Amino acid sequence: MEETISLQELGRTLRKRMSLIAILTMLAITVSGIISFVFITPIYQASTQILINQEKVDATALNTSNIQTDLQLINTYNVIIKSPAILDIVKEKLKLSGLGQITVNSEANSQVVNITVQNKNPKHAVDIANTIATVFQKEVTVLMNVDNVNILTAAELPNKPSPVKPNPVLNMVIAAFVGLVLGVAIAFLLEYLDTTIKTEQDVENSLELPILGLISPIPDSEMVITNQTITQRRKRG
Repeated sequence: MEETISLQELGRTLRKRMSLIAILTMLAITVSGIISFVFITPIYQASTQILINQEKVDATALNTSNIQTDLQLINTYNVIIKSPAILDIVKEKLKLSGLGQITVNSEANSQVVNITVQNKNPKHAVDIANTIATVFQKEVTVLMNVDNVNILTAAELPNKPSPVKPNPVLNMVIAAFVGLVLGVAIAFLLEYLDTTIKTEQDVENSLELPILGLISPIPDSEMVITNQTITQRRKRG
């Protein structure tokens, strides 16, 4: 029985504070949308792929040992790609002071390396990704005396570039959840802090005594008639 009463009180509290919860939820969504669309700078992404092979290996001589050697070299190449030896040349070629965020990783169990660039300018992202690949392909022959890098896929600029960050829809969904939780929490906090007695149930809970009787509210129209009747009786008396 106590659990049923608690659930009923929970429902009453939520219904009582529904407007507050709705306002906080809509406010959170609105603020998130404004921040996502107005204040956060869109970030665009471009990727290119390079293929690592054994240096001047005949196709008939390709075996598991050669591939394993290539896979071990990929970790070294990943570090070289992001090193100043490569990126400084890229900056100089493109006349850019910064290149944005650059991520280098290899496909699982393969000799393919992905170069991903995130930049505020979609064209710069494409140019940086492709230039890094071509510069690395050229410079690695000097740095490691090898010639085993080929560009597999170059980055391309789409007709209508779409940013990868921010994601306004996702941000607003998260904001709606946060606003809803915050609204519910504040609703229960206000209910907990509200110690005023409003109903007969509040009296019973506060005094821990049974209610013996109730005084029903009297409408103002009946009060006027009652007062007039009392006045007339006093005049007659």
